Amino acid sequence: MSLSEIRIFVLTVLIAAAGAVVARLLALPAPYLIGPATAVTIAGFAGLTLRIPQHVRNATFIVVGLSMGAGLTPEVFVAARTWPLSFLMVPVAVVILLYSATWTLQRFFGYDRATALLAASPGHLSFVLSLASDTRSDLLAVGVIQSVRVLALTITVPLIVEVLGLVSVAPPPAAVMHPLALAGSFAAAAALGYLLIRLKVPAALLLGGMIASGSTHLTGIVSGDLPSWIMTPTYVLLGAVIGSRFSGASYRAMRTAFIAGGVVTVVVVVLAAAIAVLVSYLTAVPLDAALIAFAPGGLETMAAMAVMLHAQPTYVGAHHVLRLVILSVLMPFVLRRDITRR
Repeated sequence: MSLSEIRIFVLTVLIAAAGAVVARLLALPAPYLIGPATAVTIAGFAGLTLRIPQHVRNATFIVVGLSMGAGLTPEVFVAARTWPLSFLMVPVAVVILLYSATWTLQRFFGYDRATALLAASPGHLSFVLSLASDTRSDLLAVGVIQSVRVLALTITVPLIVEVLGLVSVAPPPAAVMHPLALAGSFAAAAALGYLLIRLKVPAALLLGGMIASGSTHLTGIVSGDLPSWIMTPTYVLLGAVIGSRFSGASYRAMRTAFIAGGVVTVVVVVLAAAIAVLVSYLTAVPLDAALIAFAPGGLETMAAMAVMLHAQPTYVGAHHVLRLVILSVLMPFVLRRDITRR
């Protein structure tokens, strides 16, 4: 990185850390995600240039995957017997959320079909933006609406879980992974993650971490959780990644898209919550896990949130991965008449 890039990174981390401290003092749920995301967003709207380097962001995704895999135990497979019905609801939820949000954007904000569909996609931001570049859609509106949804869900989902009294009881503290085992797991996860990227697998780095950690924990080669001195900075950096999407943006220039993003977020949160309640009732999956699993937020963010709130991270991660796979197939299909090379 150049000196200017280092300065931007350091400033971003300092603002994110300050936000985490404030959120912690206010006793907010998931403070190390909510605080940094909010603080960096506000600072970005104030005109500051804030950014997390790509390789740092990638490292946070790998660590989140490792933390999910560390919780993979034989008991998880026993619980997974109740998941098939829940999995069947994922494509139903994707279609309901996609077309409800699309209708809202077209009916009340006047966006064209392609822009509305891309902005309404419940997740898979990088994939959606690449599709947007191949259509005559409003790329700025798509990016803003999608980013507002991710930010809003990062802030509201933990609050909803806490207000409803759904936060799961934290399990007894587990042993911490040996430093050598941690270093080896990270290296293996990174190698596997970049292989999955070449194979164009969604959420490749997170999956690489989850597979590398989960396989070694299941076989007993490695035991223990990731230490808090790694997890806490990871959450803070992940919150900063979310907030930095609005860096240097002018609210006046994108006011309509920002308001549209807020309205769409309310629509999809209500629908996703209703689906989660139904799934929880039919499958006996804890409601906090179902809410996070069906919330159309970023995979890495929702996975980290599940770890922080002790809400069955493996269940949550599996559902979000399935959602991304469905969107990878569905979005080009629904946009087939709009995709035109510029």
